[in-house]
Amino acid sequence: MNTLGILFIGDIIGKPGLDMLRTWMPPLLNKYKPDLVIVNGENAADGKGCTDKEGEVIFGLGAHVITGGNHTWDRPQSQDYLKSKANVLRPQNYPRGTHGTGHCIVETKSGKKVAVMNLQGRTFMASIDCPFRASEWVISRVKQETNIIFVDFHAEATAEKTALAHFLDGKVSVVVGTHTHVQTADERILPNGTAFITDVGMTGPYESVIGMKTVAAVNRFLYQTPQKYETAQNDVHLCGFYSKVDTETGKSVFIERILLPEFEKQRHDQ
Repeated sequence: MNTLGILFIGDIIGKPGLDMLRTWMPPLLNKYKPDLVIVNGENAADGKGCTDKEGEVIFGLGAHVITGGNHTWDRPQSQDYLKSKANVLRPQNYPRGTHGTGHCIVETKSGKKVAVMNLQGRTFMASIDCPFRASEWVISRVKQETNIIFVDFHAEATAEKTALAHFLDGKVSVVVGTHTHVQTADERILPNGTAFITDVGMTGPYESVIGMKTVAAVNRFLYQTPQKYETAQNDVHLCGFYSKVDTETGKSVFIERILLPEFEKQRHDQ
């Protein structure tokens, strides 16, 4: 069996996330020797979007594709970057005419092609086009070139993520959930060969509220008023997901969830 390795790194949160990527990307590349590296960078620019400055850091560290999400639009510079880079993605299911593209095909060093698709959920998020129908349209286009398809589904609701994964089971190789920034321990290969995890988790500071300083986040809930969010700094971790795909069938045959460094497991006696 010939396999192709794909390494995915979860939502990069500002400078702390980029610094963590600088620290851990070299050993990850050495350990897994992936054929393709994908990084979600929608929060790389201090928690809001990904400009050419952050993008070039991520690509310089070995990434082949940068995926996005709802915060891609928070900085005008991010939209400019989408226009200039075919391998910097935004969710496919934004309305037609939106800057950028939601999928691309990458040729690996071995000559194998991999399609990468970015989608965004609609439950508790913007009312955009249907991610299920959008995925079908992309699959119909890329299947002519490759049966290895990777999906970053940027969504809030776990039910929507799980539903899409089952909808795509056997049609794509991997579905990873992003956006909620908390890694789930439910990685598995579905019955028809699609690897899935509900959320990969963020690469950023965990002494925070999903990456942001706690005071502003807590005050938003307390007072129900807008607050100025700032990226937190401490207890930084990297989250990711590695999968091996059978190049003949396009089905996943191996998966591994990544958390670096691991959280200390403390026992609290009563």
